[in-house]
Amino acid sequence: MDIKPLSDRILVKAFEEDEMKKGGIIIPDTAKEKPQKGEVMAIGPGRLTDDGERLPMEVKAGDMVLYGKYSGSEVTIDDDKYIILRESDVLAIL
Repeated sequence: MDIKPLSDRILVKAFEEDEMKKGGIIIPDTAKEKPQKGEVMAIGPGRLTDDGERLPMEVKAGDMVLYGKYSGSEVTIDDDKYIILRESDVLAIL
């Protein structure tokens, strides 16, 4: 995959939730919550300040991150689902 996000954006592959919970209950697709955890696949070069200085990114490719439930934009690339979001939408690095 040769995708380079722009500015302070990152490309995240979301982890899908298991269809079956510990008690053996199968959750239908309509009742599943959006994933909030994923792996960073690619990062942009960083945000430009008003002075033209580029701020380095805190996350790097390969990091596991937690992000807001309704953050970013979902995209499909080669039949895989990804989320493009800003670095500020990342809540934590795992």
